[in-house]
This record gives sequence, C-alpha cells and structure tokens, in this order.
Amino acid sequence: MLKIAPLTRIPALASLQYRNYRLYWTGLLVAIIGYQVLTFTQLWLVYELTNSTVYTGLVGGVNGVTNIVLSLFGGVFADKLDRRKLLLITQSFMALLACTLAVLTITKVVDVWHVLVIAGFTGATAAFDSPARQALIPHLIDDRKDLGNAVALGSSVWSAAGILGPAIAGTLIAATSPAICFFVTSSGYITMVLVLRSIHLNKPPANPARLNILVEIKEGWGYVLHNRIFLVLIGMSYFSSMFGFSFMYLLPVFAKDILQVGSSGYGFLSTATGIGSVCGAIVVASLSRRGHRGKLLITGCIVYGALLAVFGISRSYMFSLSVLAMAGLFNAIFLTNVMTSLQALVPDGLRGRVMGIYSLTFSFMPLGGLWAGLMAKAVGAPLTVAIGGSCISVFALVILIFSKRIRQLN
Repeated sequence: MLKIAPLTRIPALASLQYRNYRLYWTGLLVAIIGYQVLTFTQLWLVYELTNSTVYTGLVGGVNGVTNIVLSLFGGVFADKLDRRKLLLITQSFMALLACTLAVLTITKVVDVWHVLVIAGFTGATAAFDSPARQALIPHLIDDRKDLGNAVALGSSVWSAAGILGPAIAGTLIAATSPAICFFVTSSGYITMVLVLRSIHLNKPPANPARLNILVEIKEGWGYVLHNRIFLVLIGMSYFSSMFGFSFMYLLPVFAKDILQVGSSGYGFLSTATGIGSVCGAIVVASLSRRGHRGKLLITGCIVYGALLAVFGISRSYMFSLSVLAMAGLFNAIFLTNVMTSLQALVPDGLRGRVMGIYSLTFSFMPLGGLWAGLMAKAVGAPLTVAIGGSCISVFALVILIFSKRIRQLN
C-alpha cells in the first residue's frame, strides 16, 4: 500500500527555505491563478456570445499558433538576456491585456474578435514568459540537489491554481460578471511584477556573448533532436497536450449542454482536475527518492488517457467529477516526472532554449482546443474527448513497449 508523506516531509517543500524561491513561488501562484481565471472566463464568454464549439476552440487555436511561432525566439531570449527583467516585461504586458479585456467587457462593447485578438497577444507574450520562468528556477535555489524538489513544487503551483482559478471564476461569473474575472487576472500579474522586483540574484542568468537568433534556435533544436531521451519525453508531452488538455476547451459544452450544471458546475469540473493534480504532486514528491521515474511517467500517461476516454462517455455529474480528479492525479504524475527529468539533464547554457521547446507542450493545449472544437462540431464533444484520451493511452503504450531508455529513467 502506498504511503503518502505528510506535507511537512514532502521533499519539494524543502525548496521553500530559499528566500528568492519562496517569493517567486508565492507570486507565481497568484499569477497562475489569474491566468486560469482568464482562460476559464474567456471560454465561457465566447460560448455565451456564440453558442459555438468552433469559436471556443478558435480561442485556443489563436493562442496556440502565436505561442508556437514565437516560443523558439523566447527560448533564445531566455538564454541570452536577464531572465528576471524579461519576466518583468512579459508579466506587465499580460496585466495590460487582461485589463483591456475587462474594460471592453464592463462597457458591454466586447465582441468575439476582441477576445480572439487578446488571446493571440497572450499566446505571443507567453512564448517569451514561459521559457524565462522555467529557466530561472535553478538560479533561485542555492543547492542544485534541490532542483528536483523545486520543479515538483513549481508543478504543484499549477495544480493549486487549477483548483482555485476555475472555482474563483465560476463563482464570480455567477455572482457578478466576466469583467470582474478579468480584473482579477490583471491583479494577479501585477502581483507577480511586484514579487519579481523584490528578487535580487547574485549573478544574472544571462549569456549575452553572442546573439544570432537562427543559430541559437538551430543549436537548441539540434540538441533535442539528437538526444533520444529529450526527443521522446518532449514528444510525449506534445501528444498528450494536443489530444488531452484540449478537453478543457470543451468543458463549457459539457457543463451547459451535456451535464447541465451551469457556470458553477463548469467551475467545479475544472477544479476537480486541479484537486487531482495537487494529489499527484504529493505522490510524486513522496516517491521522488525511490527512482523508477520512467515507469511512473509512462504509467501516468496511459492511465490519464484512459480516464479522459471514460469522462467523455460519462453522463453523471458526480461520476464525471471523480473521473476528472483521478485524471488530474495521473497527469501530474506524468508531467512532473517529465519536467524533473528534463531540468536534471539539460546543460544550463541550453536551458532556456530546451525549456522553450518543451513549453510548446502548453502551446499545443490551445491548438488542441481548435482541433477539439472542429471535431466536436462533426462528431460531438463526448466522442471527441473519448477519441483524444484513447490516442494518448495508445501512444504511451507504444513508448512503454519500444523505448527501453525511457522505461529505465530514474
């Protein structure tokens, strides 16, 4: 029987002893809650305006395309510029975008194209934000032995935000209006700006000796493509994001039309996934010293896909909540082990670029939303989610059978 360590003994929490990382972790939590609120509210607003799965998917598609196009440049900037200053710029611009959408909504002039344009700019900004944010982590801790713990704790931030963000957004939409949600998002980004201004690093994590963008991009991709472990791990993440995370863009359809639970139920469906993810982070932290990382991540991916397929065919709200919670748990086991492996193996001089390539994982999530929206129009949302989950499980099974190096990761 698996015994979960008490919270005070979870190795990931050891990273909080570092002041810089403690501040960063706190600001990141607030900012990501804001991001979750933004995503949740945009989808609900667009579905309310259009009653169309194509448009909800298009929000993700626009965000994903701009992010994918610029993520490689973002990785280069993260390696060559001061990562803290780069994050100050990106977080400030994110706050401005959210505030603009809030004003458009509260004045009742908002249209679908406004949401699409802002989603595009958000994706473009995130292309520079995400590689810098991930590459900064090793410079916020004093002992590199705690790197894995810091990564696990960072993953738990996303999980916690996945609980709080949708719940906050669903409650605010029901009680007030989407505009208030967008103001909350802007406040979250401003909080992160204030935190970043209070962080001082002894040595700026930048390497400005040369900046030939095309050469730098080629070097980063060359490293990943010629390293089988990196190629497979990032490939698994891409596939899972494209066909798995995209179900989030169909949750308004499940909440409103299939399960018929409204905006509050929509929030709880998203929250269930976040609760499972937090539990998954605790499981990973508890098992961090036992090895078998490769088998854990493959198992997590297989079970995650299978649970999504089950959710797709469920018509019970309570059963759907429990399935999504379990899916969040196994997805956290998968992704946290992937990220820890990448951070532990990548050279620091390539960290920004490799993290930029890995960050495309989350770009495929909104792009997958476009695929899901179009697919749902043709065959319906339930079958779309079921097909996507099944594809993830099959792909992970192929890795389990044919990739010995991934199975043996510790």
